[in-house]
Amino acid sequence: MAERFGLDGYFLRKLAMLGASKGPEWFLRYTPPVIGLAAMALVPSARRAVVRNLRMAHGERATALEAVDVARTFGSYAASLAEALAAGSKNQVDFQSHSVDGKENMYAALEMGKGVVVASLHSGGWDVLGSLFADRVKTPFTIVMEPERDAGARRFHDELRERAGVKVAHAGDDPLAALPLLRDLKDKGIVALLCDRTPPGMKTFDVSLFDRPGKIPQGPFRLAQLSGAPVVPLFCARSGFRSYHVVVRPPIVVPRRATPEELDAAAQAVASAMTDFVRAYPTQWFHFASDG
Repeated sequence: MAERFGLDGYFLRKLAMLGASKGPEWFLRYTPPVIGLAAMALVPSARRAVVRNLRMAHGERATALEAVDVARTFGSYAASLAEALAAGSKNQVDFQSHSVDGKENMYAALEMGKGVVVASLHSGGWDVLGSLFADRVKTPFTIVMEPERDAGARRFHDELRERAGVKVAHAGDDPLAALPLLRDLKDKGIVALLCDRTPPGMKTFDVSLFDRPGKIPQGPFRLAQLSGAPVVPLFCARSGFRSYHVVVRPPIVVPRRATPEELDAAAQAVASAMTDFVRAYPTQWFHFASDG
């Protein structure tokens, strides 16, 4: 029951969807930050996770400055969620402005003809702009996600993503064991995996993350190794109402017979890209989990 009323639970998402899809535009524009502040107050575990994230990115800072960034993170999360939940309604988000830094990197990866493995993280608009980018190049887009604890929330949000043209695939510890991702890549599609959560039991690579020992999932690199698809670090940040900024880093080629050293180097390249992005946009990182 508690899961249904948590930050990622069905109850909160249903309320957000009703407001985002049925309410006037001013509601979509102005109420999410208030809802985000309420979530900050009501979910202390998520608040502690945000403090942890901010300190990983920038170290300990003045209490007032850190408090402002915690509040901004929850406000940004609620706003991004509301705009995603407006899909298929009268408030469908037609992006008023967006910018892409490094779009030539995605085009170069697609021109290889093997599909693309996107390595991303939970940030503002990641599940919205991925489909926008895919639409522009007429390429199928699949997001691989961990199963959520709240099954109702999972079904609810998956349906909304699919309305926006995003295929959702749920994975356990090893995405390759149960999902037809190789077929998606063979069809020259884009498969996106999120690399900022490593729950217990997940296979990982050791990397330097925020200048300290860290881990990221093996899945994207094993998938690239088997398919021949390049890995492209791609991240999104919400910059304003219906406005997003996308950062695309150069493609990383993982040889089919990659040595351990080559796999480690590929993983570190993604970890370094993640570090750079989060340090540039610390209040856009929505990693609320406490278990990795």
